Amino acid sequence: MRLKGKVAIVTGATRGIGRAIAVRFGQEGARVAVVGRNETEGMETVRQIEEAGSEAIFIQADVSDKAQVDAMVQKVVEKWGTIDILVNNAGICPFAEFLDITEELWDQVLDTNLKGYFLCSQAVARVMIEKGVKGRIIAVSSISSEFGGRQQAHYCASKAGINLLIKSMAIALGPYGITCNAVLPGTVETDINRHVLAQPEVRAYWEKRAPLGGIGRPEDIAGPVLFFASDDANWCTGAMLVVDGGTSVFLQ
Repeated sequence: MRLKGKVAIVTGATRGIGRAIAVRFGQEGARVAVVGRNETEGMETVRQIEEAGSEAIFIQADVSDKAQVDAMVQKVVEKWGTIDILVNNAGICPFAEFLDITEELWDQVLDTNLKGYFLCSQAVARVMIEKGVKGRIIAVSSISSEFGGRQQAHYCASKAGINLLIKSMAIALGPYGITCNAVLPGTVETDINRHVLAQPEVRAYWEKRAPLGGIGRPEDIAGPVLFFASDDANWCTGAMLVVDGGTSVFLQ
């Protein structure tokens, strides 16, 4: 119960890594705002949190739209009075060769993955400062922020931007007692990449490049995010925690 009494927002929490984080937070006693676009999937996350004995609400929002972000934050404050934790997780990765990426696709990825993190962080930080909360802002980035990808130029660029956004926020918000950190997952099987990992040769490629073996699970990311959300991380800010089974060590 490391988050007992805390109020958390988790974006992109309708499935995959976001759902795993939201449910883990619920198991640790947090009240969780599940944010996403799909209400059916979002309510399933809410159900799992409630089964864990905690309270949750679903808020439908597009994180790339400032008006929707502001409304989402306001709903959480109206419901629970404050915000202690924000996990920026909402993201997309439509695989495309570099020469095939259109301006529209580029904007879509950057707006969701990077602009969305900025908008949510800024709106939540303002609430934390107003209410004197020494809060936690955590970003789910990726080891793709440090390594290129043939079909992920837009995604890699957005994740690299997230890392520097977090470091800049750590400087700006540190004086208010707000910590800002990032978790960088390696290959984790989710709906984003399941169709790619279904190809035996692709799956074997990534399995061989993780010294610990295998492909990551969403639950493998929830624990490190919980660390940054808890009091155990009081002296951590601007940190980049790689959680990839050792893949990035191998690639170096």
